[in-house]
Amino acid sequence: MSVQEIQQEIIEEFEMFDDWNDKYEYIINLGQELSGLDKDYHTDQYKIKGCQSQVWLRAEYRDGKIIFQADSDALIVKGLIALLLRVYSEQAPEEILNNPPLFFNSIGLTQHLSPMRSNGLSSMVKKIGEYAEQYK
Repeated sequence: MSVQEIQQEIIEEFEMFDDWNDKYEYIINLGQELSGLDKDYHTDQYKIKGCQSQVWLRAEYRDGKIIFQADSDALIVKGLIALLLRVYSEQAPEEILNNPPLFFNSIGLTQHLSPMRSNGLSSMVKKIGEYAEQYK
């Protein structure tokens, strides 16, 4: 599935919820379902700078695609990274670089995040882009 198709799928999922409490609960559930990242990778090398919470992101390049693994110590942040991994993991670097995460605006998330969480989200997106650039 392409990045655009996955983003559209996420937008449609969020349309099912009437209020933001339900959307936050869904995001938290997504984070709880995230397989996480082996504790061996919970190091400064993989830690994303600029996040209030601790977030670790690892990328591996296989068969022309980038496979991401991530973890966080905060439930909502773990859900946010789960959404990003759903969109960008197992995609080609060019596909990642050519398709910013527009779904965040479409589902109204950017208006409902605190400034610190918004900064953290931007840092996660930036790091994913850096990996894509590296493997391009």
